[in-house]
Amino acid sequence: KREIEKMGYKASVREKMTDVGNNVSKEKVIKIRLAKPNVLIILIAIALVLTSINLYWTANLANQVASLTSGIATEPSEQSGGTLREVQPQQEQQQPSRIEVSVDDDPVRGSENAPVTIIEFSEFECPFCGRFFQQTLPQIEENYIKTGKVRHVFRDFPLTFHQYAQKAAEASECADEQGKFWEYHDKLFENQNALDTGSLKQYAKDLGLDTAKFNSCLDSGKMTSEVQKDFSDGAQSG
Repeated sequence: KREIEKMGYKASVREKMTDVGNNVSKEKVIKIRLAKPNVLIILIAIALVLTSINLYWTANLANQVASLTSGIATEPSEQSGGTLREVQPQQEQQQPSRIEVSVDDDPVRGSENAPVTIIEFSEFECPFCGRFFQQTLPQIEENYIKTGKVRHVFRDFPLTFHQYAQKAAEASECADEQGKFWEYHDKLFENQNALDTGSLKQYAKDLGLDTAKFNSCLDSGKMTSEVQKDFSDGAQSG
């Protein structure tokens, strides 16, 4: 009993008489139960530890949030009709570097007098470019290009790890030579999974282009340097 109580438990001992036939046996029955005071102390200790951990992480999180939001304020933007936007204090603002990008002689749509010109560097095999064509470009066209607010320029940026991107870009330039760039542009994005040379020529036929002239342009590599010029300008612009 003493040994048990040293371990933090309470114990009681009683004798039990058992009658088995003509023999009477006597055995000791020991009941052990947790010492409530010790349990209470342990629970209090655990609670204090958990509280300390919680306070530490709460304070740490608050410090991180304060660090991230320090110096950020909101102010109404006159150009956005009074909506709120986040601004950095004047001394912390970093002015973006200005990059001059030429529209070259590439396909353009929208008003020449539009206050904003979007120069898109893109290619026809890229899945993200395809998503832009399907989801974002229609909104830009409807709300900004058609209303005269934006002029849209398309320049080629064929990625080298896309098997058909270079030739598809050349094909679009060949279509532009016949005044059908944007129709051909849409056709390629609508058929991104079929951009082999045979398909490129078929699309030209479907759109009513002079196929002999188109095929000659594509097969000769006439537009290779034009496409590479666009790619080089895009790479230099970052």
